Amino acid sequence: MPAAGRGRALNVNLAPVDNARLAALCGPLDENLRQIEAAFDVEIARRGESFSIHGPLGQARRAGEAIEHFYDQAKTGLAIDDIQLGLVELLATHPAAQTAAGLLTRKSDLHGRTPHQVEYLKQIQAHDITFAIGPAGTGKTYLAVASAVDAFERDQVSRIVLTRPAVEAGERLGFLPGDLAQKVDPYLRPLYDALYDLMGFDKVAKLFERQAIEVAPLAYMRGRTLNHAFIILDEAQNTTPEQIKMFLTRIGIGAKAVVTGDVTQVDLAKGQKCGLVEARRILADVRGIAFTDFDAGDVVRHPLVARIVAAYEKEAAREEAARNLVPPNH
Repeated sequence: MPAAGRGRALNVNLAPVDNARLAALCGPLDENLRQIEAAFDVEIARRGESFSIHGPLGQARRAGEAIEHFYDQAKTGLAIDDIQLGLVELLATHPAAQTAAGLLTRKSDLHGRTPHQVEYLKQIQAHDITFAIGPAGTGKTYLAVASAVDAFERDQVSRIVLTRPAVEAGERLGFLPGDLAQKVDPYLRPLYDALYDLMGFDKVAKLFERQAIEVAPLAYMRGRTLNHAFIILDEAQNTTPEQIKMFLTRIGIGAKAVVTGDVTQVDLAKGQKCGLVEARRILADVRGIAFTDFDAGDVVRHPLVARIVAAYEKEAAREEAARNLVPPNH
C-alpha cells in the first residue's frame, strides 16, 4: 500500500463501543476500511475499537474524521454505496449535502454530493437550457434524469424526452441484428436504467405506454417541436455542430433541456468538429443558458475512478503543453 511508513501514526478510539456498529463500519473483510484508505491515501490498522492511521498528518486526520463519521452513521446501517458516496462528500471542498436541492424521486436521499453537483442542480432549476461537461462517473446524466423526474412529478412538465446519438465509437447500426428499435436499444440503455432506478420499473412502463416518457435516438428529433417537456441530450460529445443546433432548436413553450457530454471521449470521425465543443464556444454568452464543468473530484464511483480520471487529465495537460512548445515550422 502506498502510504506505508509515512509519518507517525494517528490513533482514533471510537466510543461508545458497539460491536455491531464496528462490524458495519469495517465491512466484510474490512472492505470499507480499504475504501477509506484508497480515498485518503493512508494505511489503517485496527484492534477492536482502536484505529491506527499511517500517512501524511493532514490525510490521516481526514481519514480519522471519516472513520468517526461512518461509525456514527452505522447506527442506522451502512453499505458499501454509503461509504463510497459519503467519501465523495467528505473529499469535496464544501459540505455539498447541506445546500443541495431535494429532488422528488423514489430515492428520498438523492442530492448533489459535491459543489459542482449542487451547482448543476441549481442551474437546471434556474435555466431553460443547461450544459454539463465533464468525465464519466460525475453524475451528469443521472442527475439530469433525476431533475426530469422531479419536474414531471411536480407537474412542471407533461413528459420526459431522453435522447442520445445512436452511432458511437465509429460503429454503424447496420451491422447490429434486429429492427431499428433493437439496434438503438443498447445505446439508450443507460437512460432506461436511470429511469427505472428513480421511478420504478412498473411506473416507467406505464408512462411509456402513455407516451409520457420517450427515449429515442437523436435523429428522431428532427422536425419536431417539444412543448412542456423535459428534454435530455446525453453523450453530446458525439454530435456534430449541425446535430446539436437541430436539437437545441426543438425546444418549445414550457420546455427545459439538459445537454451532457465528455469532450475527452469524442468518437466522431477524424477531422469532424465536435458539436458540444462548438456549442460551448458559440453559446457561452447567451442569456438563459448555463454551463457546469465537472472534474475528477466529482466522480461518484469507486475512489480509484477519480484517480484514473485525474491521471488522464494530467497526461492530456502534459501533451497540450508539449504541443505548444513545438515551433510552428516543425
